[in-house]
Amino acid sequence: MCGIVGVYNLNGEPFGLSALKKMSDAIAHRGPDGDGYFTENSIALAHRRLAILDTSPKGAQPMTSKDGNWVVVFNGCIYNFLQLKQELRAKGHEFVSTTDTEVLVEGLAAYGHSFFERLDGMFAVGAWNNAEQALYLSRDRYGVKPLYYWYTGRTLVFASEIKAIIAHPSFSTKLNPEALNEYFTFQNMFSFRTLFAGVNMLPPANTVKIDAHTESIKHHSWWDYDFTKTDPSLGFEDAISTTEKLFKQAVSRQMIADVPVGSYLSGGMDSGSITAQASKHVKRLTTFTCGFDMSEVTGVEANYDERRDAELMANYFKTEHYEQVLNAGDIRWSLPRVVYHLEDLRVGMSYPNYYISRLASKFVKVCLQGTGGDELFGGYPWRYYRIFKSVSQREFFDLYYEFWQRLVPDQQREELFVPEIRKQVDFSDPKRIFERVFTFNDKLQYNTPEDHINNSLYFEAKTFLPGLLLVGDKLSMANGLEERFPFLDNELVNFAQKIPVNFKLGNLEQMLTINENDFRKRSKSYQEFDDGKNVLRKAMLKFMPEKIINRKKQGFSAPDESWYRGENAAYIKELLLDKKTVSSEFINQEYIRKIVHEHIDQHINHRLLIWSFMNFEWWCRIFLNNEKIE
Repeated sequence: MCGIVGVYNLNGEPFGLSALKKMSDAIAHRGPDGDGYFTENSIALAHRRLAILDTSPKGAQPMTSKDGNWVVVFNGCIYNFLQLKQELRAKGHEFVSTTDTEVLVEGLAAYGHSFFERLDGMFAVGAWNNAEQALYLSRDRYGVKPLYYWYTGRTLVFASEIKAIIAHPSFSTKLNPEALNEYFTFQNMFSFRTLFAGVNMLPPANTVKIDAHTESIKHHSWWDYDFTKTDPSLGFEDAISTTEKLFKQAVSRQMIADVPVGSYLSGGMDSGSITAQASKHVKRLTTFTCGFDMSEVTGVEANYDERRDAELMANYFKTEHYEQVLNAGDIRWSLPRVVYHLEDLRVGMSYPNYYISRLASKFVKVCLQGTGGDELFGGYPWRYYRIFKSVSQREFFDLYYEFWQRLVPDQQREELFVPEIRKQVDFSDPKRIFERVFTFNDKLQYNTPEDHINNSLYFEAKTFLPGLLLVGDKLSMANGLEERFPFLDNELVNFAQKIPVNFKLGNLEQMLTINENDFRKRSKSYQEFDDGKNVLRKAMLKFMPEKIINRKKQGFSAPDESWYRGENAAYIKELLLDKKTVSSEFINQEYIRKIVHEHIDQHINHRLLIWSFMNFEWWCRIFLNNEKIE
């Protein structure tokens, strides 16, 4: 819901309305239903509106509290706003709209910035306090809604997307080499920098305050995941029944809207269970699936198309179902648009996300998503079992870091970059960033297999999940669509963290008996065990087809390994191995040539790395060379 922009000149200079509008226009796609502006002395705030709750002018932003002390721009949805509204009414606050924004601004008037910590929802907020002459920025617990900032020491600029910051008259786009090093290690950012030099992301569950005396931005973290306090008294059947109850409650909460709500529907359990519950709230729920032309696809990717299972569920729950079918040629048209909207390159081969949200936006304004279930309930057992018998923190770090080098391993990084970039990066930096994810939380233990698995859940919730959420936000909002995530409901998350590991992983006891020195057997176990989310599977049995409950887990991805060797091989070479390739200023083209050759001719699967090379090439064209996307 919406896009926000703000400029605060710490030296007291005003910021012009025309420049503010130009910045707001850069993210107009996030709010096609209206815009609003607030400028007073040194603070300027802008809002692009996607009207979801109270679509009348009463819900317009920026919004000012009744006492005149707070002015807010807000992107997101507060699911517990009705309960908070009752509490605020009891304290004498009056309301003229039915929007959650008014509850937010009156809550700030009542409690100050600590009110952010009481919100159950997804949000990115810029809030100006007139009495303090201070700007507060805050993000939700899980990092669903993005918020970027650029701080010069004299000026603080923030926005939902970096392209609005780029539109500031003083900003100059330059590459951050250290961020490039991090991206080509993890296909993600585990720190909070971006590829744009000087632009950072505010971490989830953080609030910052900026006033005229601010010398540096200091993050204040007010919440963190805690998988260390599992409840030993919790019985398996109680875990199942409570999960079911809280999941139903979460879906019900997130159905709240004054516009049509639909649901993505893959062939898997997470989206299927959401559809099962959402269809009870909407007489004929609209559902959406993305499928793929499989005529030229071989190997394991031959099973990537999920349409049959999705159609089975659509019939089972009597939804109004729509499908988008992609073919190999669709990447050529979509890739520059995907990169333009992503800007902050992250995990996965995400152009199917762009297409499916484009389809959904033609029918609904809000779409429910299944993201989060894997990270909370243990959906990636083949990852955890690689390290779950580590004997120390150091062994855990070393083994897990090796696994999470998704793109270019440390020993090849010098070969990846051109000499000028090699001079500017520290190749040991990604390992330090990786370890800092864990050492940030001093509650983590490294003594037992259960400790290691819980640490893995913590890590993925802190890194992989925010990457997925960022991709989802950018590509859905590119099409004026709001995505919501029922698994990321505060009560459900709090309970999921208490569930013992052996309730989540059905084969944990069997894995514990495997001799760690039997590498052949252990490796086979990594591949064959698909026993994650055991509690969740059992909780969903009452309202899901058993075929779907027991279906082998599969990610949402196009069959690009095959397509890169077929129809798209020519496009890859044209984009990456040409004299006009812009990214060759930073990336060694001979290294790219080797990777492309190995993929196409030697059938070594480099699809993730090739995707990232293509993304970065378009990033350079769009943001460094100002190439326009038609």
